Amino acid sequence: MTMSSTGPILVTGGNGQLATSLQNLGDERIIRVGRPEFDFDHPETIAATVEKYKPSIVVNAAAWTAVDLAETEKNGADRANNTGPTALAAACAKADIPFIHVSTDYVFSGNKGTPYTEEDATSPETVYGNTKAEGEQAVLTSNIKSIILRTSWVYSAHGKNFVRTMINAGAKNPVLKVVGDQKGNPTSSDDLAEAILAIIALIERDGWKPEYRGIFHASGTGETTWHGLAVAALEEAAKHGQTMPQVNAIRTEDWPTPAKRPQDSRMDNSKLHRVFGVKMPDWRHSVTHIVHKLFSPEA
Repeated sequence: MTMSSTGPILVTGGNGQLATSLQNLGDERIIRVGRPEFDFDHPETIAATVEKYKPSIVVNAAAWTAVDLAETEKNGADRANNTGPTALAAACAKADIPFIHVSTDYVFSGNKGTPYTEEDATSPETVYGNTKAEGEQAVLTSNIKSIILRTSWVYSAHGKNFVRTMINAGAKNPVLKVVGDQKGNPTSSDDLAEAILAIIALIERDGWKPEYRGIFHASGTGETTWHGLAVAALEEAAKHGQTMPQVNAIRTEDWPTPAKRPQDSRMDNSKLHRVFGVKMPDWRHSVTHIVHKLFSPEA
């Protein structure tokens, strides 16, 4: 079945990083919804929102992302990451529309030692990771036209994120301490939004195909540590006149957190490219672009 390209593209997540990037980079068909109109804590709003807007496709960019708080607020995290998205997927299935759901590298322990593929078993070690892993499987069961996109270390020129935090901290402090022994793939929310829009365009051009159903990794190309990402962002900020601080690498145990972070959550994106023809940009190029946007908002 070839989809009509006339219906709206419904994006949950309100003013979150990804929802904002989708709104900025998409066309007038993008409709963003958030609280109080759409709220996983109020399940009655879920199907009602789908019925109201009658979208051609739904992108779920809403999630509980407060990783440490999830350790003590399990029910809230479960509603946002598991039961809520499952209900949304089911509402989309009832309307026979595809559902794109965003997940995370936290579904893995980070102990593999090489980049994770979609074939690797999940092994979460946090409440947040558990709720996201459970949500993935429940979504796939609830809607045969579901695409799960796992991403990692998301940052942007808007919202609260690591890159903006480091630049703000670097403007005030001559010395920073940043964890240097956790590896992963930084992902610009603009790059993830472009990938999602490309997938939607493909579905709308060719119709839904069975091979689209399933889990795909969609994180920035290339790897680094949090220390490496901080240095890269601050070096770009220095090009815009900000003083470059000294950035010291510390160990994970020197910066304790309630929720354990994956030590090595690198992910392999090759399936995304093979099935959808989408290649995620190199993280270094994207950091340069985002920091430029931070210092030159009109650009």
